[in-house]
Amino acid sequence: MLSPTEPAPARQPIPQVDFHLDGLDADEERHLDFFRQVAVHEDMLVPLAEHHTTNGVHSYYVLFDRTATWGHPGMPQLLAVHLQRDSEKRTFTFERAALPLPAMAQSWLIHRGCPHEAIALDPELGPPPTDEATRALEKRLAGDGDHYAMGYSYTADDPDDMVTVVALRALDERAPSPFRVVVEEVDTDAWTHTLREGGFDTKDAALQWCSDRLTGEAGPLPPVRPAAAAVRPAGVAKAPASRPPGRSR
Repeated sequence: MLSPTEPAPARQPIPQVDFHLDGLDADEERHLDFFRQVAVHEDMLVPLAEHHTTNGVHSYYVLFDRTATWGHPGMPQLLAVHLQRDSEKRTFTFERAALPLPAMAQSWLIHRGCPHEAIALDPELGPPPTDEATRALEKRLAGDGDHYAMGYSYTADDPDDMVTVVALRALDERAPSPFRVVVEEVDTDAWTHTLREGGFDTKDAALQWCSDRLTGEAGPLPPVRPAAAAVRPAGVAKAPASRPPGRSR
């Protein structure tokens, strides 16, 4: 993502967000609510990705909030926004969520109806992935983010150690490594970023690793345990596949 303290060399003007709400002012209270929750610093919101349906009813945004660095230390710097317009009633509804990683913002929007391929990040507005492992993990988080609940995050935008740590809990209690830590690190010299994931058996162990990483004392991330393969007792034969109805062999 962009750094509010050490921006990448400018290759294009930083775009301004447009929520396309002109004329949708029939509900004054909702307008005020949207202003308070989203648009109060509209000129400081950078659209990293956005998608609008052809009928103009839905809009989806991944926004970088440049004011977050001056707020509470460690707070998420990304805002996911879903707008739904009703031109006949001249009003709209909205949902928003502050999230620590772009892939998590994409996931939040995808699970509210945005096509996966339509919400790709603008490559000119942030450090690109360092490697294929980063790209693969980001793709998985964007698609499977609803499998996890976020329990903790901290974003440090110090140019000497720009890092975001996120602790997640698997919603499926049977998942291997039920607690995960995802770490994004930005190399401000090369202007690239890496994303890595580790697995933990307990919440306390995951949170302790996050704390240690923020103080520079963490060891390597422990690997995520693979899902256990189903094992048949010795001497028990595999059941034959059932014959599909209506098909001849």
